[in-house]
Amino acid sequence: MASEFSYTYVVVGGGIAGVTCAETLALLRVDPADNILLLTESTLVKAVTNVVPLGKILNRFDVEEKSTAELSSKGNVDVLQDHLDSIASHRHSIRTAAGRCITYRYLCLCTGARPNIIDKAKGSANVIGIRDTESVEEFRKRIHTATRLVVVGNGGIASELVYEVGGMEQIHWVIKDAYISSTFVDSGAATFFRERLSKKDQAGGEQTVYKRMRYTEQDDGGESSAIGAGKGGAALGPDWHRAFDIRKHGEKAESDGKVIIHQSVEVTAIEEKTDELQVHLSDGTMIECDFVVSATGVVPSISWTGGCDQPFKLGPDGGIFVGWSMETSVDDIYAAGDVCYAGWDHAPQWFQMRLWTQARQMGAMAARSMAAKRAGEEIYQDFCFELFNHVTTLFGYQVVLLGRYNGQGLNDKYEVLLRMTPGLEYIKFVLVDGRLQGALLVGETGLEETCENLILNQLDLSPYGEELLDPDIDIEDYFD
Repeated sequence: MASEFSYTYVVVGGGIAGVTCAETLALLRVDPADNILLLTESTLVKAVTNVVPLGKILNRFDVEEKSTAELSSKGNVDVLQDHLDSIASHRHSIRTAAGRCITYRYLCLCTGARPNIIDKAKGSANVIGIRDTESVEEFRKRIHTATRLVVVGNGGIASELVYEVGGMEQIHWVIKDAYISSTFVDSGAATFFRERLSKKDQAGGEQTVYKRMRYTEQDDGGESSAIGAGKGGAALGPDWHRAFDIRKHGEKAESDGKVIIHQSVEVTAIEEKTDELQVHLSDGTMIECDFVVSATGVVPSISWTGGCDQPFKLGPDGGIFVGWSMETSVDDIYAAGDVCYAGWDHAPQWFQMRLWTQARQMGAMAARSMAAKRAGEEIYQDFCFELFNHVTTLFGYQVVLLGRYNGQGLNDKYEVLLRMTPGLEYIKFVLVDGRLQGALLVGETGLEETCENLILNQLDLSPYGEELLDPDIDIEDYFD
């Protein structure tokens, strides 16, 4: 293969943001001669499929692993497995770890984020992060010989891991907060989830059958494996736990041990012993285990070896600062997904959170912006950035997050309406001066579109009072 290439658009990263950006560019191609390159470290990429609209903005979707060959053949996108080494923005070119020089007209960085392994665990082979397909495969290998597990973290991956894993004698869940799953829900919903967690054993321990095709990483000794950039998988999708059997082979649900939750504590030390780890907590507790999973968030991945000839403006969280068009401080370079910091003035009911939903939205926005600049056209920010929106699954329930669903940024100057039916649904409305600012919907509530409309329209709901969540009243009839 030649060592020099030239492309109109170069997208770096095979995750949801990068693949969405490349696929959107293929649809928006201004000139038939424009070509697109997706540069990815892995032979697998993440693609959004089975999009189901739940409202004007809100969508539920699946994330599938595709081979790079499939993406290239179906999407009119060239795919190169290699690793970004350096950027020469004044020459509009990048260099890869394999020594390839690629010139671009527009460049989009979608390099994602890497696991933020807890400080006390760095360098230990028995402490692993969960972020991508490869790390889950490593987890699967380890649980076959393990009986005691410690999970550190309180986000979506930690929550689903604790719920889905099976065949262990003991699972210790270490969280720094006062209640579980605090990244997404309030203490009331956490109590709702704990009831499901406590009934996990009685449920039979059966996993949902995963009916989509799966691919595995290839290492055929050919050019892709000879690049030498190392494997780097993209972030997991919204139903990652269904794609993997994370039960010990041959184990039955009856052997599942109780999940022990350690609240409001942090890990102070991890000691390596001959045949086990000793995890010390801030409350003086010592836990003996076989290995530790660190699911304590992510940090933007901008550590390409050679850097850039012009330093990027960074946000306070270390992400690449971008405006609403997803353009960085360096001309003709864009960024999308977990690697970037949303530096524009946000809509009242939107905020940044490093989730696959926003990765998809940002990737599409970056593509639209690059295509418009190429065509000399003016565009406006996508409407999806008017309202924070996310659909996920926690403890077997559909979870919909809209707007300021936990009162974020409202300085406690809000009121909350709640409705909970144990084992069925949990509904929370966040209101300010009678106007809906956010909603948390757990279970099949059917209220997604109604809540989306009420937040966007800012209709005064004061006349309805607590009747808004009266189970005998269908509020959809009020607000069609």
